[in-house]
Amino acid sequence: MTDSTTQTQTPAAAPVVEPAAFDPERRATELAILDALRSVVDPEIGMNVVELALIKQIVLGPDSTEVKMILTTPFCPYAGSMIAQVKEQAESVVDHQVKVTLLAERWDPRDAGLMW
Repeated sequence: MTDSTTQTQTPAAAPVVEPAAFDPERRATELAILDALRSVVDPEIGMNVVELALIKQIVLGPDSTEVKMILTTPFCPYAGSMIAQVKEQAESVVDHQVKVTLLAERWDPRDAGLMW
């Protein structure tokens, strides 16, 4: 005679992921970069890249920083100068190279005015 009892397996507990600790120095640097980027103005619209919500992410590293941004239009005639200004202003805050990456995301004018 065979035993037909079913064994139920309890799923392994999912690992608990601790939220990253808030780093006030890191946040202060991020805010300082954003403040510096307020001097970069889109010449066609007359507003800065922070107010226009063109800055999507700032990735701070110990030896490098990356600013991820979008443009108001895919073929913005001022893209080159705006990217150079973003790089220059961000590098005025940190003492290492800054990489500016353009994202393929489309700009939505309704996002303008939303702050970090």
